[in-house]
Amino acid sequence: MSVQAADDFRFRSIALPALLPSLLFGIGEGAIIPIIPAVASSLGAGLAGAGLIAAMIVVGQLVGDIPSGWLVSKIGERVSMISAAVLSIASVTVAMFAATAALFGVAIFFLGLSAAVFALARQAFMTTFVPVRIRARALSTLGGSFRAGWFIGPFLGAAVIALTGSVQAAFVLHISCAVIVAVVLIVMPDPTATAAGSTKTRGRAKPDAGELEVRAESVGLFSTIWQNRGVLLRMGSGAGVVGALRASRMAILPLWAVSIGLSESSTALIVGIGAAADFALFYTSGQIMDRFGRLWSVVPSMVGMGLALITLSFTHDLPGAVQWFVVVAIVMGVANGVGSGIIMTLSADLAPRENPAPFLGAFRFTADAGAAAAPLAVSAIVAVASLSLATGLVGVIGLVGAGILIRNVPRYLPHIPRAAR
Repeated sequence: MSVQAADDFRFRSIALPALLPSLLFGIGEGAIIPIIPAVASSLGAGLAGAGLIAAMIVVGQLVGDIPSGWLVSKIGERVSMISAAVLSIASVTVAMFAATAALFGVAIFFLGLSAAVFALARQAFMTTFVPVRIRARALSTLGGSFRAGWFIGPFLGAAVIALTGSVQAAFVLHISCAVIVAVVLIVMPDPTATAAGSTKTRGRAKPDAGELEVRAESVGLFSTIWQNRGVLLRMGSGAGVVGALRASRMAILPLWAVSIGLSESSTALIVGIGAAADFALFYTSGQIMDRFGRLWSVVPSMVGMGLALITLSFTHDLPGAVQWFVVVAIVMGVANGVGSGIIMTLSADLAPRENPAPFLGAFRFTADAGAAAAPLAVSAIVAVASLSLATGLVGVIGLVGAGILIRNVPRYLPHIPRAAR
């Protein structure tokens, strides 16, 4: 690819079609995720049932991983993003008016499904439109925009709940963000279509390259998992624990807030503070990985989250339970931020260069499987024992996962010192 082709590209050209929709979609999700257990509880679900419903969003994302690549390849990136926004509007509308916990859980599942489609479509868009030379920076910026949404969303959700006195206002906020996403994508020109007829697109991917790539990640998923079972068992299991810790953080913290009696607005505010710490470190994580190696990012992240969860498990009945909750939420945000991008980075490092897409899809599915299994396990343990026990066990699993990666990352990805590179 020529340098001129990259120079012709401007980041502002992806601001409207990719970065703004990602930011808004993240804000909408961030506004309602912290209040899902509280709403489920108000509809009659017990603590275990509220945990199960909170898990539905990651279960929906896992299920959505399978057909999303095929869908994007059939209808295109922009139409897929619009469709995902419409599905999220319908899902949240049903959730807002749900009269039973079961219907509310189904709506949250389809919200997770819409998030999976949106994420794959964003990835395909970047593959199509951004020159290869600067694609990593573009993808990092894209990931940062979504994390920014998860940082802003809880604060806006807490604000509208406090101002209106109604938890339904957070659902309206999500719907508003999704409507704006759909409108922006509908009214603006399709940049990939424009690129197809431009004379200044040398070195960029063909207009359908992103669609073909995400389809390749989905087709033959389970056969790819079997063919790569060795590396997926060793490295993928570690990535699955990373996904489990992240999903457990987003499920356990709101569930813990319900258990100790915090209001919905207070829960959203505290989760937002943790997300702010997470967002602040997403670029630092990449610097750590590039300079010192992957282990120096992922191990502190997993150990930090694991120890924070173990600590939280002993604080439920303490007089300062709320203060402990705030501290743990911040520590987990910092720990997760240190590990930002680690799953995508490890999958890219391990993928075969001649045909990376199927492996990338298999690795992502393995990590998402861990993310889906953890909240379900938390709900099951809460049903038969207690939230404290479930929280502590997830923390222990995080430490075990760190050990798995400490053993296997040097085997598969020996670090090359910066000077040698």
